[in-house]
Amino acid sequence: MRRRPVVLATITWCYVLWSLVPVLIAVQFSFNDGRSRSSWQGFSFRWYVGSSGSVVGDPSLRLALTNTIVLAALATLVATPLGVALALGLARWRGRTSRAANGLMMLPLATPEIVLGSALYLVFTNLYTIVPLGRPAQLLGHVTFSVSYVVVIVRARLASIGDEYETAARDLGATPVQALRTVLLPLLAPAILAGALIVFASSMDDFVVSAFLSRDASSVTVPIKLYSAVRNAPTPALNALATLLLAGSALALVLAWLVLRRRAAGAGGSRTALAEMASIDV
Repeated sequence: MRRRPVVLATITWCYVLWSLVPVLIAVQFSFNDGRSRSSWQGFSFRWYVGSSGSVVGDPSLRLALTNTIVLAALATLVATPLGVALALGLARWRGRTSRAANGLMMLPLATPEIVLGSALYLVFTNLYTIVPLGRPAQLLGHVTFSVSYVVVIVRARLASIGDEYETAARDLGATPVQALRTVLLPLLAPAILAGALIVFASSMDDFVVSAFLSRDASSVTVPIKLYSAVRNAPTPALNALATLLLAGSALALVLAWLVLRRRAAGAGGSRTALAEMASIDV
């Protein structure tokens, strides 16, 4: 009988707690009734809504939150269908250059973000000058690094599905487009949704690319706002803004995890059903 790794589990949980305690303290003081970020003065929502310095009452904080949500939504809408199309193409591509294309697709995930951000800035300011800095450049930058998430997740789902369902639909008279629309895309729906949620979360949390491609205060996102304002007489409103960002990212990641878990359970059920059908046929 194998013993449980008590020491390793203890070290892991200590590290998790060490990482979470500062975050939980920051979240706690977002509900502080006073201006202090170190002394608890009672529970209140004044830094979220109500006062002039709250997230809702401060135009700069409200603009940063709006920019973050809009940018993340647009990046999700662009990167998700593009990633699905690339995943389908790479899964069907056969030849010597297919491996190089697969490696190139993974390059944004392996490239340090500071390198990617500076490279995108140089591209948009020296080469593709028709794309202005601000939201257009930020959108293209976010799509550049986030489309790989969708490709990886959808390709994993394609590998688990195989080509039997699509082949069966083609044998029954469906055209390639009909087989894709009525058979393959419904099977890929959980992976597509999970990829979209991960893109949304990663776009909301991004700082480096957003900062490099930001033009002025009109294109500031929440991470940029937190970085620039945390050193200049910060108030608990920044804690509230960070808490909202944390809640949005965590919600998207939890939903993605639930979708992937349900997909795994569904795949296990499908394999069991196919095995039962095979045994009956035998």
